[in-house]
Order: sequence, then C-alpha cells, then structure tokens
Amino acid sequence: MSNKNSILENTANHIQEKYEMPDIDLKGIQYNDKISQFIEVSRTVGGEAIELKQGQSINDVIKEKYPEATSIASNLAEIEIATLNPDLIEDAKQLNGIELGIVKGEIGVAENGCVWIPQNTINRALYFISEFLVIILDKDKLVNNMHEAYAKLEFSDKGYGVFISGPSKTADIEQALVVGAHGARGVTVILT
Repeated sequence: MSNKNSILENTANHIQEKYEMPDIDLKGIQYNDKISQFIEVSRTVGGEAIELKQGQSINDVIKEKYPEATSIASNLAEIEIATLNPDLIEDAKQLNGIELGIVKGEIGVAENGCVWIPQNTINRALYFISEFLVIILDKDKLVNNMHEAYAKLEFSDKGYGVFISGPSKTADIEQALVVGAHGARGVTVILT
C-alpha cells in the first residue's frame, strides 16, 4: 500500500462522525448567446476565438492568422498545413521550437473562455511547448459554465486532460504581467 493510501485509510478509520454529502443543485450562470460570450471572454483573457464561417477553410484561416509559422505540429487529419505529426516524435523534447501546435478541444466554457483538451496526442507537451496554440472546437460543444463542463468531462485511456484559457500568463510581486512564461504566447480557438 502506498503512503498516500495508508494515510487516507488511517484518517478514515479515525473519523468518529460521518455525514452524507448534501444534495446541491447548482445551475450556474446561463448565457443567451454562448458563442458571443465565449468569443468576448477569450479576448478578455488574452486569447482569440474565431467562428469559422460556412465554406471557409480551416487551413486558410490558420495560414492567414499565422503566416510566418514554418513548424506546425498537428495530428488532426483535417489540418493539411501541418509540417510535423507530434505522434511520430519519440521524445517530447524534440517538440521544442514548434511555432504552432494545432489540437482538438472537447468542451468550451462561455463563462471563462477555457477549453477542455483531453490528451489526444501521444506527447501532451505539445499543448505547452508550442509558441502559439490553435484549438479546434465544435461550437455545439460550448457550455455555459464550469458546472456544466465538469458534468461532461470524460478522460481518455491516457487519463490526462487540461483546461486552457488564453495564453500562458503570470504576474510577479512587482505586478508585471508576463504572457507566454509557462506555455503558449498566444492561443486561438477556432469554432467550427
């Protein structure tokens, strides 16, 4: 038995009174137009969300948004502009220097502009090591709030997933905001 399990079991054995979890019916905030809300909040957190128009090519939109990108990593069949399939890389360190990573998101949250990305690449480092990240998201998979998002979460057999909301940001004690410190310097969500 691991130390963690031993501690948890020991704690459970010493609890004298046990209480049932209360039923909590939280609805959370609701939006009349989840797409507009998601786009607005994405901008607020430093990212961008673009709704793909009918007949518009996703590859053309990405090329227009990132014309200088020469190293583009994606394992998505619809991404024809990819120069590298990250699933063919043995060591995640080889992804260092990727200018643009393109991944698939599963759930978008209008409340805070975040997107749930289950591990759908072999090397999940792609989500964080790419200079810029494009997330492809079906607009029908937008939910109002985090309560709704958590109710829909499913983990892949890899057991990993992450919510990403805009580019990486950090602020030190001098109140200086740094964008791209621990991950992508820019994030664009393309709603299909």
